[in-house]
Amino acid sequence: MKKKMIVLVCSLSLMLAMGACKKKEEQPAPQTGMPGQQQMPAGHPQPGAMPGQPGMQPGQQGNVIIPKGEMKVVVPPAVQGKWKAVVLEVENKQTKKTADYTIALNSDLKIPNSNLKVEVGEFLPDFRMQGLELTSASDQPNNPAVGIRVYEGDKQIFPAEGKKWGWLYEKPELHKIHPFEHTQYGIVLKKGVKKG
Repeated sequence: MKKKMIVLVCSLSLMLAMGACKKKEEQPAPQTGMPGQQQMPAGHPQPGAMPGQPGMQPGQQGNVIIPKGEMKVVVPPAVQGKWKAVVLEVENKQTKKTADYTIALNSDLKIPNSNLKVEVGEFLPDFRMQGLELTSASDQPNNPAVGIRVYEGDKQIFPAEGKKWGWLYEKPELHKIHPFEHTQYGIVLKKGVKKG
C-alpha cells in the first residue's frame, strides 16, 4: 500500500513539474532590442522598429523601445524647403461633421467654433526614429507625419506634459499611435502639401 502511495505521489509530482516546464516553453521571450538579440522571423516586427519601417507590418506597433532623453526633430537637407503646409482633418464627434484645414508649417490655426488652437511644427514625409532623433528617410511621402501641439484656451492639451511635439501620421493604420484624444474633437493628418 505504501509503495502504491509513493508511486502515486511521485507520478503526480512529475506531471506537475512537466506541466510547469511546458508553460515556461510557451511563454515568448521578452524583446529588449538590445545588441546581440536574435532576429525575429520574417513577418514579425523587429525590436525598436517604428511604424512604417522595415520589419513592421501595416497596423503593427511592435515592441518599440523609446530611448530616454529629449527627442530632437532633424529635417534633412533633402526635405528642407520642399513642403509648405499640411492638411488636417478635424472631426466634431458630437455633430459627426468633418472639415479640412490647410495650415502652413511652423504656424497655427484656431479651429472655428471651438476653443482649440493647433500649432503645426515640422512635416516629415518619410518619418523615421533613429535613437533620440525624429527625421525623414527621404523627401517622398512614404510615411508622412507632422508634429503638432493643441491648446484648449491657454492650456496645452496635446502632447502630454513634458513632451514638445505630438505626432500625427497620414496612414490610417497608424492613426492610433499616440493619437490626439479629446471628448469632442478628433484631429488626423490628411496629407502634406509640397511647394510649387
